[in-house]
Amino acid sequence: MSEELEPISPDEARTLLEDAIRERLGDHWEGEEFGWVRVTGHDYMARLTRRGKNLDFYVDLLGNVTVEEKPINEAQSSGRLIAWVLLLLSLGIAILIARIVGGL
Repeated sequence: MSEELEPISPDEARTLLEDAIRERLGDHWEGEEFGWVRVTGHDYMARLTRRGKNLDFYVDLLGNVTVEEKPINEAQSSGRLIAWVLLLLSLGIAILIARIVGGL
């Protein structure tokens, strides 16, 4: 006799996901002192990142939660480098414009 498996709802998955994140990282994981950022996610998964580490939380259709810890990937690393370069370039241009206008 085969039993038909009943998948969990998206609301149940989201609750399990949030509970697993709080259990692993604490209640205030998004606070500035902890520094975790939710990069992507949906009802059944979330990717959090901090410094050079990713935490991936997955909830399967039966309600089992899996957590994987990985280093950041090449795309994230190069994206951070590009963001820093653009920030410094913008700052340099702003200082140059201020000098031309006579503000500095």
